[in-house]
Amino acid sequence: MRISVVDVGSNTVRLMVADAEGGVPLPVHTAKWRLRLSEQVKPGGPVPEEAVERLVDAVEDASRTAARWGADAPLAFATAVVRAAPNRREVLHAVRSRTGVALCTLPGEVEAELTFLGARRWMGWRSGPLALLDIGGGSLEVAFGRGRLPDFVASLPLGAARLTHEFLAGGAEPPAPEQVRALRRKVRHQLRDVAARIRWEGPRTAVATSRTFQQLGRLCGASPGRHGPFVERRMRCSDLGEAVGRLAALSAAERARLPGISAPRAAQSLAGAVVGHTAMKLTGLDSVTLCPWAIREGILLRHIEDGPAWWAEVSRPDDDEDTAPAPVPLRVATTPG
Repeated sequence: MRISVVDVGSNTVRLMVADAEGGVPLPVHTAKWRLRLSEQVKPGGPVPEEAVERLVDAVEDASRTAARWGADAPLAFATAVVRAAPNRREVLHAVRSRTGVALCTLPGEVEAELTFLGARRWMGWRSGPLALLDIGGGSLEVAFGRGRLPDFVASLPLGAARLTHEFLAGGAEPPAPEQVRALRRKVRHQLRDVAARIRWEGPRTAVATSRTFQQLGRLCGASPGRHGPFVERRMRCSDLGEAVGRLAALSAAERARLPGISAPRAAQSLAGAVVGHTAMKLTGLDSVTLCPWAIREGILLRHIEDGPAWWAEVSRPDDDEDTAPAPVPLRVATTPG
């Protein structure tokens, strides 16, 4: 049996096709389509019509590719850049009606739960009480748990693209010091209560997922991706703090020449580094393990273990959200009030 996932992120549409025999999602094909939605959608603003057209084309291509690799219709979801858009329903309807792919948005807390599930399976039980940090374009997800599923999750509006738009004037040129200070103040304020909960829980192991953390880890000295997923990669808080200073002194074009920093993500790399460093400091994490499994693997694992019914529930059409029951999370999770 082969299943596939389509992940519509702030920069890229990613497809993963995996074999599901034996209860482990083993990738057989991956592909991506670069859309750079975060450059076209201002925080809280609509997805422009041209961007919707490109999104429809990318999802259609992804669906056809999945079919060629023997997978059924993909489990397709969009993250914060679409979830927060005022024309979200219109975007999802356009994709569904024109491609046949039931694209949905997941609550940030559900994204955190699924990402935790993927990270827990990768790290194994030896990791003990586990804390998770995941920086996306529009949001930061935080989770903690002692078992297979998280006991605590939170989703905060601290995505790298969102904060770049809000504080760093698009991130093209080196920012003024007061801009970076204002950004850090915002992150500290938003993270205060969540960080206190993580410190109180006392995790034995901490992991970081997402392309943002992977690129920052490479900048801080982690092995490059070509060495494969089984090489242990760690990033220290002190090294990330130094990286913030390096990134703040450069333009986006200059950052793209640094190890690990790709040109499409160079503008938002500073905001991502500030979020990551501040989160690690406030939560008391001296280092994190860079985990290659995240939300896509979590979705595949949940689908393998629980069957298609759970996805049918969480991916119900947005048009029915006023009457349909709320999606059932992996576990009742607590977010700060």
